[in-house]
Amino acid sequence: MKKLGQPLPTRTPTFVAIARHPIHPMVVPFPIAFLMIIVATDFAYLWTEDEFWGRVSLWLAGGGTILGILAGIIGTIELLVIRGIRHRAAGWSHFVMAVMLLAVAFINWLTRLEDPLAAIHGSGLYLSLLGAALVAVAGWLGGELVFEHNVGLGKDQNKDKADEQDGDGDQ
Repeated sequence: MKKLGQPLPTRTPTFVAIARHPIHPMVVPFPIAFLMIIVATDFAYLWTEDEFWGRVSLWLAGGGTILGILAGIIGTIELLVIRGIRHRAAGWSHFVMAVMLLAVAFINWLTRLEDPLAAIHGSGLYLSLLGAALVAVAGWLGGELVFEHNVGLGKDQNKDKADEQDGDGDQ
């Protein structure tokens, strides 16, 4: 219980990184874009009745789901390995929203596999709208982790001091 009363660290480093650059924020823009654009391609199909848009929605749902799972694996590793993320409510809330989003994205993709056009008239558009809403909430919580809690921005303390000294002399 004593550790729950301790203050959270001001900066939380990343674990899954290339040259100290976190991989999770590099991967998430693709599933975010794919899952948000499905709404537009679904409406484009309903408006134009052009089969192209139905096929695009199918591919976006598949790509968004697969890349979202990749981003989810990386994010889950970060959550489980880094204590500074686990101890934040925003970290767990982001995780829960992301899991819900991946479930909706997978179901959306699965319903489109057999007949992408019929799926849009059925539950496809509703699943796309729900997915877009979940993307917005999960993204907001992920942004809170980065911008409010500085998750993934942790630096070596000696490097920080050297940066500060370099910055003062350059100006």
